[in-house]
Amino acid sequence: MTSKREAVLDAVRALIAGALPNAEVKRNLAKPERIPPGGLVVIRDGDPGEPEVTLSPVSYLYTHRIAVEIAAFESATLTREQVLDGMLGAIGAAIAADRRLGGLADWIEAEAPVSDDAETQGALPARTAEFAIVAVYATADPLT
Repeated sequence: MTSKREAVLDAVRALIAGALPNAEVKRNLAKPERIPPGGLVVIRDGDPGEPEVTLSPVSYLYTHRIAVEIAAFESATLTREQVLDGMLGAIGAAIAADRRLGGLADWIEAEAPVSDDAETQGALPARTAEFAIVAVYATADPLT
């Protein structure tokens, strides 16, 4: 049986992959070696934080910050800032369309991104953004 935490992380990955069909979406990628033409998204497990605990029945309510990193190059018609902005907008629209992750979470929302340049020797500079998706969900046991 998959834990609630893993199910939420898998659902966030699927949500982003559905929003960005041309991007490569990975989970916990150690060190990206290349950015594919459609962009790269790395989802990190993040921190579920300390849960709020209620009794009768016992329930652990988590506010889980799931880290997301995005990298993109410019296209033939768009600057790298425009490409990145389009990717962020698509993720935002997907979140707004399914705030409950198909019933797995009580609520999800994205925090504002922080963007920067990513330069690699011998390659065009890419644009990156980092943000968190905050998922609120409850489980009967912290390990399941």
